[in-house]
Amino acid sequence: MVDYGKKLAPSPMTKDVTITNIVDEHLLAYNAARLREACQLLAREILQPNTLVGLTLSGALTPAGLGVSCIVPLIEAGWIDWIVSTGANLYHDMHRSLGCDLHGIVPYWDDLKLREEKLIRIYDILFDQEVLFKTDAFVAQVVSAPEFQKRMGTAELHYKLGRYVCERERILGISSKSVLSAAFEAGVPVYTSSPGDSTIGMIVAARRLAGNGLSMDPEQDVNETTAIVYHAKKTVGKSAIVILGGGSPKNFALQTEPQLQEIMRIPEAGHDYFIQVTDARPDTGGLSGATPSEAVTWGKIDPNQLPDTVVCYCESTIALPIMTAYLLANATPRPLRRLYDRRDEMLNRLLEAFVKNAETSAT
Repeated sequence: MVDYGKKLAPSPMTKDVTITNIVDEHLLAYNAARLREACQLLAREILQPNTLVGLTLSGALTPAGLGVSCIVPLIEAGWIDWIVSTGANLYHDMHRSLGCDLHGIVPYWDDLKLREEKLIRIYDILFDQEVLFKTDAFVAQVVSAPEFQKRMGTAELHYKLGRYVCERERILGISSKSVLSAAFEAGVPVYTSSPGDSTIGMIVAARRLAGNGLSMDPEQDVNETTAIVYHAKKTVGKSAIVILGGGSPKNFALQTEPQLQEIMRIPEAGHDYFIQVTDARPDTGGLSGATPSEAVTWGKIDPNQLPDTVVCYCESTIALPIMTAYLLANATPRPLRRLYDRRDEMLNRLLEAFVKNAETSAT
């Protein structure tokens, strides 16, 4: 017999409608329903003590204010355990922490005129060129400090940088936190999968050319993120990946499972939960080659967990505020796991498994 599913029983909205009522009772079909499923899956299953949650960020989310308004509250509630972000999102999120202003405008401007007036436009966001120069000077000064004069992974770089950002927010009396300062305080490791592809990477490169000792270690990032997922599956219980957009951050978070299974030959089944918000399409190659079912073929997603995967074809700037508000109303905050402080412990556990499996395979 055909399962007819949930009866669609719409009701009129009222003036006192809540975010919970909107999501549970009014997002009934199409991608609205996928957004409802993502919200409910997070609140009811994923954000439990036995699941580690990784978040990936691509697209210009933080200039639009979503770092302050959404990502920071998720971090502080203990719902985000580790992050993979484009460097641009981390860079632009520092502007407000340094006392700089960004403005909302209509997106129809003469860009040659804006260039003449030294104004920068990100679609309908506008700010003075001096905002970039001020942020550049801050980052360049910070990475010249003695503690940065070595090779390090991006989690260590961002943690140390986040401490300086946090202190600058305190000095300036800025109450709203950036992603880096919130992650620093919560011990949430933040990785950049393409560290050279952002202004932070450009500054590090220029300073290194001038004799600075800082360099970034992508192999360390690969091993640390893989160690986090191995820790999630073997010690905590389950692993969830929440993807905003796609691109390099998405693959970097998902490749942790092929790293375990294919490269290190450690028996594993894939991530247990997969939520993606995207406006890309798989048939043009723009979905980074991984819908949940396609990701199963790579070992990225546990095939037994496909019912616990959701792809919502929607812009992240629409979906993320709704998801955040729903979680704040319906999910229970979790204790901070402070995975940054446990990186060596998790790496040692991964190395032991790698060596043991290699010895077993050789016999």
